[in-house]
Amino acid sequence: MHQGTKLIPADFLAPTTSHNPLRGSLHHRILLSNYFAQPEALAFGKSEEQVRKEVGPNATEALIKSKVFEGNRPSNSIIFPQLTPATLGSLIALYEHKIFTQGVIWGINSYGGNLVSPGHVYTDKINPDQMGVELGKVLAKNILAQLNGPADVKGHDSSVSDLHLLDFIASHVSYRRLVSSTTIRSTGRNN
Repeated sequence: MHQGTKLIPADFLAPTTSHNPLRGSLHHRILLSNYFAQPEALAFGKSEEQVRKEVGPNATEALIKSKVFEGNRPSNSIIFPQLTPATLGSLIALYEHKIFTQGVIWGINSYGGNLVSPGHVYTDKINPDQMGVELGKVLAKNILAQLNGPADVKGHDSSVSDLHLLDFIASHVSYRRLVSSTTIRSTGRNN
């Protein structure tokens, strides 16, 4: 993000208060210092002149070039009192609204199956991305049925089966009852 060739806007989020104020909230203060420092580094970077002063006259040109950061990289900083369920819900709503607004500006329906015409009128054209979401739902139903135990895990591509992700999940969580296709009650971890 600092030195790459693509401009990647970033959001930094942080609570002012930790849920675990150990050692006088030392770790949280370290996290907050990074919360403030990274957006500053993205915004202002480090010039070649600053780097030369930092590394001294004996530094190689390669080292100097590797430490130069252009800056002028956009970011948002969002700070809130403490991460609570209400705060998390507000953050989710904020991002959903952002996606909706971008969709309106760009003439796409971010959450539905139909595209939006340039005049912001819904058309009967199917949003191709929606078909990917539908495929994901079908695959999720198959995977959900296999989460009952490691022996049930079969028929997946190498990104799942070679890494034995479903075996791992199934061996660390025992499922007592499937409440619905989206809610699972866990009885706890197996040790």
